[in-house]
Amino acid sequence: MLSNLAARDVETLVHPYTNLATFRETGPLVLERGHGVWVYDTDGRPYLEGMAGLWCTALGYSNEELVAAATEQLSRLPFAHLFSGRSHDPAIELAEALKELMPVPTSKVFFTSSGSEANDTQVKLAWYMNNALGRPRKKKIIARQRGYHGVTVVTASMTGLPANHADWDLPLPGFLHTACPHHYRFAEPGETEEAFSSRLADELEALILREDPETVAAFVAEPVMGAGGAITPPAGYFAKVQAVLDRYDIRFIADEVICGFGRLGTWFGSEALDMRPDTISFAKAVTSGYMPLGGVSIDEPLYEALLAESRKLGTFGHGTTYSGHPVACAVALKTLEIYRRDRIVEGVAGKAPLFQARLAQLRGHPLVGEARGLGLIGGIEIVADRASKAQFDPKAGVAARCVAFAQAEGLIVRFLAGDRIAVCPPLVIQPDEIDTLFDRLARALDRTAAWIAAEGLEAVPVPAR
Repeated sequence: MLSNLAARDVETLVHPYTNLATFRETGPLVLERGHGVWVYDTDGRPYLEGMAGLWCTALGYSNEELVAAATEQLSRLPFAHLFSGRSHDPAIELAEALKELMPVPTSKVFFTSSGSEANDTQVKLAWYMNNALGRPRKKKIIARQRGYHGVTVVTASMTGLPANHADWDLPLPGFLHTACPHHYRFAEPGETEEAFSSRLADELEALILREDPETVAAFVAEPVMGAGGAITPPAGYFAKVQAVLDRYDIRFIADEVICGFGRLGTWFGSEALDMRPDTISFAKAVTSGYMPLGGVSIDEPLYEALLAESRKLGTFGHGTTYSGHPVACAVALKTLEIYRRDRIVEGVAGKAPLFQARLAQLRGHPLVGEARGLGLIGGIEIVADRASKAQFDPKAGVAARCVAFAQAEGLIVRFLAGDRIAVCPPLVIQPDEIDTLFDRLARALDRTAAWIAAEGLEAVPVPAR
């Protein structure tokens, strides 16, 4: 029996990434408040927020400094826009701060309200730039299978997940997908990570040549794949991909929406994985998730193209009402201040060995085929048979059941495609809380194993390679 509040939710809201049919029976988990790495439901029950909300609440909940920054800005200038040459202090100061932080040469910053908008903007800018340079055919975008870049029409086309395409009439023409760099699931028997990376780089080059390099504008990749499974790249992957992109003058867009601002123990994931992108998309942790804000870095060649088009057309015809919203920018400035002052990024690097060690211990569980991560992000893959890597029937929803058991244990984690479970806690999580997180996840796995045995679930045949 759903509570009154839950029943009202079911009758009034459409929830993203939710089975809307089964949801009518189960109802929502209604959260009421949060503090630190803990959130509390309407009955006062605590949950360790093992997903930092949605990969974003880096500084945890109820940070008084962020609340004060928003309150002060609301009382001073609650709204201003950046259209037609207008501006305001928070946007200027934040752009200056981000230019200093960016691990790539950055001339300017363009603000959006989300990661989806940022990646959508990246595509428009790549097209716009090539028109300015007299290369109107150079427009195709290459992303990766199981990559995630958003849900607007363009970014859902870039995203390489079947649920984002099925019955949405996507992807749009001109959006291509190369192989997913998941060594555990897609490497050939006996293939080393370096050899796997070389094969994927060769496949990317073959795709570019089939399409004609003069028609390919950009390649987009997350440092660590997020919604596609919390998948870390194999050894040598980005260096080999970079060499291919350089050969054919293809822009490299780093989607740092999840990995940016400390998640991997560096300011940006590109630094941790020796990536050399032309431009970066950011969002989420730039405000610790307290306000919607995203953006892209603008390199000088791109800015020169924007100038040329403005001279020709009389305007830069792109922007949204809330681009550079002053309250969001004020919160972002305070967030960056706290990251620096409290050495949050260095703290992640210090806590990562414990986090990764506890994650690795899960490999001993009979249901876990892979447990791997980087910094304070990790993914596990549930399998029916560890030797063959055979999986359960996707319709059984084994990972979803495990996440439900974790919630019953007082832990919030997220299930993803391929019976994978992601763990991505706030960056301020403490060592004892890391232990609590993995203790509860281990118990959830045990409960899942007991449920599988009771249901008599078996492996489905392993597809031929």
